[in-house]
Amino acid sequence: MIPFPAKVAAARAAAGLSRRAGAGGGTSLPGKLLLRIAPDAVTRLSSRLAGGVIALSATNGKTTTAKMLASMLEPEHRLCRNAAGANLASGVASALIGCRHAELGVFEVDEAALEELAPALRPRVLGLGNLFRDQLDRYGELELVAARWRRISDGPWRIVRNADDPLVAALPAGAGSLSYGIDDPAVALPELPHAADSKWCAACGERLHYDAVYLGHLGAWRCPACGNARPPLDVAATSVRFDGLAGTDITVATPLGARRVRMPLPGLYNVYNALAAVAMACAAGGVPLGRMAAGLEAFGPAFGRFERVATGAGEAVLVLSKNPAGANEVIRTLAHDPAPKRLVVALNDRIADGRDVSWIWDVDFELLAPGVESVVTSGTRAAEMAMRLKYAGVDPDVMRVEPDLAAALDTAVAAGDGPAYVLTTYTAMLELRGALTRRGVVPPYWEAA
Repeated sequence: MIPFPAKVAAARAAAGLSRRAGAGGGTSLPGKLLLRIAPDAVTRLSSRLAGGVIALSATNGKTTTAKMLASMLEPEHRLCRNAAGANLASGVASALIGCRHAELGVFEVDEAALEELAPALRPRVLGLGNLFRDQLDRYGELELVAARWRRISDGPWRIVRNADDPLVAALPAGAGSLSYGIDDPAVALPELPHAADSKWCAACGERLHYDAVYLGHLGAWRCPACGNARPPLDVAATSVRFDGLAGTDITVATPLGARRVRMPLPGLYNVYNALAAVAMACAAGGVPLGRMAAGLEAFGPAFGRFERVATGAGEAVLVLSKNPAGANEVIRTLAHDPAPKRLVVALNDRIADGRDVSWIWDVDFELLAPGVESVVTSGTRAAEMAMRLKYAGVDPDVMRVEPDLAAALDTAVAAGDGPAYVLTTYTAMLELRGALTRRGVVPPYWEAA
């Protein structure tokens, strides 16, 4: 029988070899190896963290939210994180392997893996964010994911939930739970988007009414039939003001008081990410409101999330766009800036992206079409993306199809002054980052995270 420390040492050695070979920084491989020889490794390793674990899950925003929370906690705590976004059991195990001196764990968890990982990690705070349709061939419909979450939401952890999401708000939440959401009708949409995912009351099945819609199906909702409604907000964003693509000003109301904050990130989805991080910091305890605000104000974007990159020939802004809700909010954010845009839109259909790419027809590219100066489509489904953009009203004369991601970026950057905006699915983002790393322009993504 091989002792557990020897198994961890073997996995740690595998991580070092993986990094030296350039195979993804050892973000998942060491964990896969360790879990094969020690299936209870996540429980055993996480139990060594004296400060316990904070875990969070959502369809959109997990990586950014976890990094925001870390920016609030790191001045006072030595953290163990899966910072590169490897959020399956293997990625969490790999992160734990590399944390020899950490005292507190902050882990983002894949929404389908949460049912397995929450009991293994035994977090003291569990953050439950949004649920949007994403990779239906892997996850299934939203109600299936919500059912998985429901089975673990009444565990021995303190729940932090997104009250603006009807499915998430319907999950059981015991004493001490916190709810967060946006409370500023001035930034609401005029109506529920056509691609909204969750329109029906989780209690009685009737169609919901919205007093304010903020993003997709997130907002101030209520059921006119049974009286079910958005729960009271413990943490809320009010007086939201956008400064184009440069940043966002919000007033954050919390149980500790209210604070005006300027985040160097655009978009209402980043307001939700900030609220989730603040609510989890409140639930964890011991984090002053000033420390939370400072963490948000000094925050730098996670890789591929409105990340600005100097390519050598110019500047690119990398933006992950992997499902209709997320992509539509990216487009809404870009549309706030009237300047003409040079775009790369990269669509892959690998397993981690979802094989079915029909979701691009639920993305409102029509909002961007009038302001497109040039666009290069790329990735494994570059031709399909070009067809979608043509139907959206983009002039075919300003479009080019270039399946090679690096060449597509070079073409867009060279086409004019100012940044090129690069909208990518998940594996396309990693591939493009890898190409930029090989050029020596950016560090490996597991280091930049």
